[in-house]
Amino acid sequence: MDGVLKLETLDQSSRRPHVGIVGAGFAGLRCADVLLRHGFRVTILEARNRLGGRIYQERLPNGHLIDMGANWIHGTTDNPIMDLVRETKTPVGEFDSLMYAFDEDGQLLPLEEAEKYSTLMWNIIEDAFEYSNKHGAEIDADRSLLDFFQEQVVTRIPDTEAGYERQRRILLQMAELWGTFVGSPLSRQSLKFFWLEECIEGGNLFCAGTYNKVLEKVAQPAVDGADIRYQTQVSEIRGKSVSQSDTVMVKTTDGQIFEFDEVVVTCPLGWLKQNLQAFFPPLPDRLCKAIQNVGYGNLEKVYISFPTAFWLTPSPDNGRVGQGFCQWLAPKYAPEHNPHRWLNEAVELGSLSDGAAHPTLLFYTYGAQSQHLTSTLRSLATPKERHDFLAAYFRPYYARLPSYDPADPACRPTACVATDWSGDALAGHGSYCNFPAGLRDADRDVVAMRQGVPAEGVWLAGEHTAPFVALGTATGAYWSGEHVARRIALGAGRGGGEGAETGVDG
Repeated sequence: MDGVLKLETLDQSSRRPHVGIVGAGFAGLRCADVLLRHGFRVTILEARNRLGGRIYQERLPNGHLIDMGANWIHGTTDNPIMDLVRETKTPVGEFDSLMYAFDEDGQLLPLEEAEKYSTLMWNIIEDAFEYSNKHGAEIDADRSLLDFFQEQVVTRIPDTEAGYERQRRILLQMAELWGTFVGSPLSRQSLKFFWLEECIEGGNLFCAGTYNKVLEKVAQPAVDGADIRYQTQVSEIRGKSVSQSDTVMVKTTDGQIFEFDEVVVTCPLGWLKQNLQAFFPPLPDRLCKAIQNVGYGNLEKVYISFPTAFWLTPSPDNGRVGQGFCQWLAPKYAPEHNPHRWLNEAVELGSLSDGAAHPTLLFYTYGAQSQHLTSTLRSLATPKERHDFLAAYFRPYYARLPSYDPADPACRPTACVATDWSGDALAGHGSYCNFPAGLRDADRDVVAMRQGVPAEGVWLAGEHTAPFVALGTATGAYWSGEHVARRIALGAGRGGGEGAETGVDG
């Protein structure tokens, strides 16, 4: 251990406790903030060359920033992210009541009919939350959310109703849109633990101005007060029981060795799944099982920009505009690119307010479709090839929007940008946690991850260790980092329990 980086050489009675944080996403940055406020010395080891982790922006050729990671605020009641949005004057948008939906034959659903199916779908989702909350203990672990939907559509659309078979089919197709929330198909969503997907009360707001200013605000204390080591990737974490000096040793891929009093690992759940061998001694069996049990989704995004938001020009056929959510259910009409009839959903960004609008469609994909798109894009050699592939893949969908004219240059994509979290090893080859059918103790799994291994000086934080009302969200990551920091501060006799945020201990 001659290469140990001892960054402070004070005697134990006067030295400031030194905490290492692995990862500079929301969890790590918030953890650093709270620890610094309590007088700790903080070093952040970040494998990337930037802050934010899965909170990340890129700039389109039209000059607008886009969120490549999180871009929603899930819940507005007692949500610290909402407070930061207000403080930074970040524009937000709400699309819940706006939709433009096509059936499997590419026919636009009348607004009243589309709203009927959407209302039914969300009523069933709400009933599934309530059923899961009340009966979770006795629900068979293998039952999925799809099973619940299939039972409910029969009750809500009886055989006596005209066209009931078509109505049931459309409702089940629309139900698959839930996959864009959890990053996995409806058939893989646990009904037993569906209650863990329920979010903070209040609306779901689109972060129209991106998370950029919020990230800067969350990161500022760490930038000012912590030692941030960029492009420093951790390969081993050795707990106190294998250290001769009652410290935690962290080794990096380039051979550096750091020594800390405590280490907070904020790496994504997917990274933990693939790197359990990095911990010495091995993590406890219960914690390893928890990490492997909880699911990890693969939600991806594709931004397609145009010279103008042509879809906001009323259609000459019916006078409607394509505003808010646009949905293409189980399309039969794209056999070349989409023979599996994967649904597609986009949020159009042309109607955003507060100067945030730009002529862009944001498509959300998940599951097999995400894997197909990302793997295909990786196989293409040039930016032009990737642009042409995405433009062609999504053309059957945006070509059905109002006022589309293939001969009009205003209707031709100027930029196509896709995420590839499933190809990102640092993101754990995925997006965020979810709860698949088959789980038997998912709530206890989360608690086990949240607990970490304090005796070894090893703590876990991230959206997968959040309070139950914020799992899988940016708010959850923020709260988890705060919670771990306060536990460490309490253990060191430096306070830490005061002013706890709502839900942190949930």
